[in-house]
Amino acid sequence: MPAGVSWPRYLRMLGASVLAMFAGAQVVHQYYLPDLSIPEVPPKPGELRTELRGYRLSKDTAAASQRSEAEQKLE
Repeated sequence: MPAGVSWPRYLRMLGASVLAMFAGAQVVHQYYLPDLSIPEVPPKPGELRTELRGYRLSKDTAAASQRSEAEQKLE
């Protein structure tokens, strides 16, 4: 009996923790959307770009709102 619990309980907890780790890894993988393609030639320093899915959208909307505020001030 590992850790003072019965084998069936230990195996259930082990299985639950492994499934939780796999599910967490899948969620992170889907959120960051890594590029899994292997290029023929490695990219030069500074060429490799990684972005979060929502970051570009929030940056674009922030820039658009700043432009609209500037246009309203000019009127």
